[in-house]
Amino acid sequence: MSLSQFTSPWWLLFVLVVAALAVGYVVIQRRRQKNVLRFANLDLLEKVAPNRPNFTRHIPTALLLVGLLFLTVALAGPTADQRVPRNRATVVLAIDVSLSMKATDVEPSRLAAAQEAAKSFADGLTPGINLGLVAFAGTASVLVSPTPNRDETKAAIDNLQLSERTATGEAIFTSLQSIDTLAAVLGGGEQAPPARIVLLSDGKQTVPEFSDDPRGAFTAARQAKEEGVPISTISFGTSYGSVNIEGDRIPVPVDDPSLREIATLSGGNFFRATSLEELRDVYDTLEEQIGFENARGDASRPWLVLGVLFTATGMGTALVQRQRLP
Repeated sequence: MSLSQFTSPWWLLFVLVVAALAVGYVVIQRRRQKNVLRFANLDLLEKVAPNRPNFTRHIPTALLLVGLLFLTVALAGPTADQRVPRNRATVVLAIDVSLSMKATDVEPSRLAAAQEAAKSFADGLTPGINLGLVAFAGTASVLVSPTPNRDETKAAIDNLQLSERTATGEAIFTSLQSIDTLAAVLGGGEQAPPARIVLLSDGKQTVPEFSDDPRGAFTAARQAKEEGVPISTISFGTSYGSVNIEGDRIPVPVDDPSLREIATLSGGNFFRATSLEELRDVYDTLEEQIGFENARGDASRPWLVLGVLFTATGMGTALVQRQRLP
């Protein structure tokens, strides 16, 4: 712990006073012992006091000195990194509702599992976070603008409807617009509140054809990077998933590479989940990353508690041993 981690480091100079008291105590004890040996009749002393004081008589003083040391550190105002809930942050949850999400490789279906996990995610976020919801298939729509009202978001999650095609880039652009709108409404600061997009999908972008197109996913991810909004992507499903469309069994394997690239380009993280349990674990991790931040805070209480306990114990021990305070 360096001096920069104390709010009032000058109080640490009081350690010199405690050290002086310790040295003074040792000097006085040695001087007292010499005086006893110099002037006492040793034969008579053995008869009158056969049991000489042992080291335990020093315990009260030692406890008091240690207590003073702890109290000195507490007075210096130590600080430490603490996890504190974010009070101003925006998260947009973008959920893929393309037809591939009705695949049953994840029970009961990809969409049903995604809905259940998303509602748990909404409940687990710290209250100070504004949560929005974007659904995307061939287009993207803001179902809920970022708000601290979790009930509104969960109701919208329950009502998600499947549609054709997958426009991942549109989902990102729409999410960014939603974040920008809230930042403009909130105002009140030179810097916009921290924001993140959590994008859950199971397949490759189909609209437009290429991810590097102007409205493609990779282009959108680069813009998110420029705006300082990382994208946490979740690849949800298995490689053997399939759906029945008009009597035809169509394979719908997950597309990890593109979702990983989106996360990389935006400065976010990539996650993979093949079951409801794994998806819940991913959301739990995101809750920790998004909902809390590290900040320097007061850490004097433990030192204060130790100082009081050692001091009180030292005084109590002195009363038991000597029937008086040291």
